[in-house]
This record gives sequence, structure tokens and C-alpha cells, in this order.
Amino acid sequence: MLRKLLAANIKERRSKLAISQERLAELADVSVQTVNFIEGCRTWVSDKTLAKLAGALRVDAYRLLLPVSAATASAKPESTVSAQVIHDLRSDILNDIDRRFEDIIRG
Repeated sequence: MLRKLLAANIKERRSKLAISQERLAELADVSVQTVNFIEGCRTWVSDKTLAKLAGALRVDAYRLLLPVSAATASAKPESTVSAQVIHDLRSDILNDIDRRFEDIIRG
């Protein structure tokens, strides 16, 4: 769910700014493949990459994880972020950490 929200928000913001994936990658100092994989829901984003993308898109990072209607609404405070979105984000992050530890242990 969160990967889809993130992908949709990045695509929407890129469209509003009229920039390509290549230009976003350049502005955020990440690879085009990284942008493509994130927008294609094929990978999760690290906190550093999320911050870089948000900076390049001129938006607060947390807004990239909100439902599109909430992310584009004007001046909604962080406190209005739904508990479900926060729960899903936490769950995705913990799953990602578990997978990375398993990869490290397996060598």
C-alpha cells in the first residue's frame, strides 16, 4: 500500500513540476534506476533517498507517504496523518529491516 502511495505521489509531483525521471534523479542525486524502481513499486526507499527525492520535488518528505488527496491538500498538519498510514509505514520499515538482516546473515 505505501509503495503505491509513494509512487503515485512522486509521479504526481513530477508531473506538476514537468520534470522527467531523469531530471528528478539528477536533482536528487540518485540513479534513474532508483527513481524508476520506486515509481514502479519494485523497491522501498531509504530515509536518505526519501529526503533527497522530497527536496528535489520541493515537498515535505512525509507528504510523499500520504494518500494523494491528503498529500496535495493545503497545509494539513502532520497530526492529521491517519493511524493506518503510520501503522503501514512502520510495518513496511520493520519488514524491510528484517529482510536486510536475513540477507546479511545468509551472506
